[in-house]
Amino acid sequence: MSSENKQDKQAAMSAIAKINAVEGFDPTPLAVEYSDLNGGESRLRLPVMAQLAWFRLKYPEGRIAITVASGKECFVATARIYHHFSDQPEQFLSEATASRGPLPDKPSVSPREWAQTAAVGIALRNAGFGLQFGAAGDSFDSPAVDELGGIIWSNDPSTEPPISEPEQPTPVAPIAPPAPQETPLELAMRQLCPIAKYKDKTLGELVQLDPKALVWVANKFTGDAVLSDAAKLICEQALQETA
Repeated sequence: MSSENKQDKQAAMSAIAKINAVEGFDPTPLAVEYSDLNGGESRLRLPVMAQLAWFRLKYPEGRIAITVASGKECFVATARIYHHFSDQPEQFLSEATASRGPLPDKPSVSPREWAQTAAVGIALRNAGFGLQFGAAGDSFDSPAVDELGGIIWSNDPSTEPPISEPEQPTPVAPIAPPAPQETPLELAMRQLCPIAKYKDKTLGELVQLDPKALVWVANKFTGDAVLSDAAKLICEQALQETA
């Protein structure tokens, strides 16, 4: 490789290293060796827990949505990476699917959690949270048993949050115009007569039924000053109308 090509490659690697860069955080020392179950080849990759930590550092309000379906002797998990918890279902940064079945020699490994771990790890790698070139063989064939217990998946098999319909404004009842206030004379006319003979009549009705009874309430009744004053007002109004 020529010196010029080496410089170009180094420049490219430096640029790639800036993907999802977080000040003060270098994921490289967290890389570990995993053996590929298919070929036995050892490869470096980031544990899923390290990827999750890196993702949280970069996107504190991000979210990871996971769905799991039962297949024939396996579980199929799909993971989607979102930079913000409010993103719509189709606005994901990356998506990955992984299927895993039971391991006869490792019965304690849950194939469901293994599938979820693999899907999340691949999705995070696809979103740029991996050893961009050094982990080119991130196949996740080897069950990372020590990772499964440390991850708590809160999502059920259908984890995409429902898209809530926009709230419709609550109809506001028209405000009724304020009722016109009664005049003092109108209030006086509605007062009930204190005389037993006319107990169901108002002072206003006494004007026609028995004017003398109204005058008595106005001048001689002492049981309720309000009623007396009301009767006096009615009498005064009647005098003004007849004057």
